[in-house]
Amino acid sequence: MTTLGPAAAASNSSSRTDPIIRTTCGKLEGTKEAGLFVFRGVPYAEPPVGDRRWLPPEPKRRWKGVRPAKVFGAVAPQHGQSPTEFAEAYLTVPGERSEDCLFLNVWTPGLDNARRPIMFWIHGGGFEYGSGGQPNYDGSSLARRGDVVVVTVNFRLGALGYLNLNEVTGGRIPSTGNEGRLDLIAALQWVRENAGSFGGDPDNITVFGQSAGSVDCAFLMASPPARGMFRRVILQSSAGHTAQTVERAMLIAEIYLNSLNIRPSDVEAIRALTPQRMVEASSAIVQHMAEVDPHLGAMHYLPVIDGVNLLERPIDAIRNGASSEVSLLAGSQLDEHRLAMGHSVLPPMTEEQLVQRLGILIPTEHVERLIDTYRPLMAARGKGWTSPLDLHMAIEGDRAVRMPTLRIVEAKRQHPVPAYHFLGTYPAPILDGLLGCCHALDLGLVFGTYDQRFNGTGPAIDALSASIQDAWLAFAHTGNPSNSRTGRWPTYGAKRRTMLLDYRPQVVEDPFSAERLAWESFPDEKLGLL
Repeated sequence: MTTLGPAAAASNSSSRTDPIIRTTCGKLEGTKEAGLFVFRGVPYAEPPVGDRRWLPPEPKRRWKGVRPAKVFGAVAPQHGQSPTEFAEAYLTVPGERSEDCLFLNVWTPGLDNARRPIMFWIHGGGFEYGSGGQPNYDGSSLARRGDVVVVTVNFRLGALGYLNLNEVTGGRIPSTGNEGRLDLIAALQWVRENAGSFGGDPDNITVFGQSAGSVDCAFLMASPPARGMFRRVILQSSAGHTAQTVERAMLIAEIYLNSLNIRPSDVEAIRALTPQRMVEASSAIVQHMAEVDPHLGAMHYLPVIDGVNLLERPIDAIRNGASSEVSLLAGSQLDEHRLAMGHSVLPPMTEEQLVQRLGILIPTEHVERLIDTYRPLMAARGKGWTSPLDLHMAIEGDRAVRMPTLRIVEAKRQHPVPAYHFLGTYPAPILDGLLGCCHALDLGLVFGTYDQRFNGTGPAIDALSASIQDAWLAFAHTGNPSNSRTGRWPTYGAKRRTMLLDYRPQVVEDPFSAERLAWESFPDEKLGLL
């Protein structure tokens, strides 16, 4: 796995500066950009089309000659972009949509034997949209700043990647509902096999992701087929409680097919569905789920406990020792759920509606207790966020994301490899601070791609992004996020030491402990994205 010389490049009608490397599948020609070598649209598995639809990914066959790797590959079929201007800063997904979407992208400082750490990014998007080629996920800044290899990846989304059809079709379509996650394992395997070609170390891979991507990172921590493929994990706004039984996955499949007026026995009609029609059905399924059972929640493509790729909820697997040898850095944002307030003008909520809304996913005996706990705590923050709508945002954000993330860190606390915890407290300037430190605010800061529409600009934001990047990079190199900008970053431990990521990062013991204590008696199975 060596870089070909100038003569070889010239023989393939390429510029003498264009890098050509050998991989297990053949030669790739990338680009050289501002001191980095970049390879885009690299296929890591066979296209999951035709008879391969809804099947596990197959290894990529060898190609002849030199394959160009200069433009991003097609992205998975998905619904349109958010209409709000600020959301374009993190939701813009350019590129062609196609079932043939199994591509990855690489940014590396050198094509040598330096064995750099590899940072493998899994994008979010509710399991239904996103790609590794989004502008927000450009790997240049991280690769250049930290001398690491950055990999981003496309994989199957929505019904094509996450619809369990095995049981409802009697095995005629044997999809488990985890096929998109198996794509990630296939991509990891390809990266491990070809790490040396990109100047990377196959034995030092950090898997990191945000939101749904972070849920898939937790899945990988618990998945037997992914064992040993990575050394470190960074979870940004995760939920290790987020998984579903085969029975729930079957129900989702039945609701989905019923919305299309297709009988589960009509396998030919299912196979004949176009990607566009499947995307449209996915966009409308939440309403159908609520009509069948309002307690089903709004997430329909959760990891499936299929008995092979996932044996139990990731949080339970981690507690029981899965990935005990893997270093973990995990955290969330203080105001996760307030992102919803930026997508549309939400109507006021009455006290009765607050109780009713919270009661959909929170057992009745906990609803009033949580409201009574959070009301004075939110008032004490001094932002005036005490209305029923504000209380709903705070409680639901903690139920779905912040508390599940904390419990993942606490589950790792009993194992010998340490866990580190962070909490974002920097407020988004957009909409006069209405969103607080909300979901997805960390994305541009991690990649150095932040902009004024969402994060703001100026020296303070530059410094905060640099601090976060240096912490993530230090963790990728050593398994410890301590660095010169944040200073010493201790493990979570018995004192629950947490790095608050704000204009001035600082370590605090057990921050917002009153909220944490309010959830101690809360049933574990009701936490997470549902």
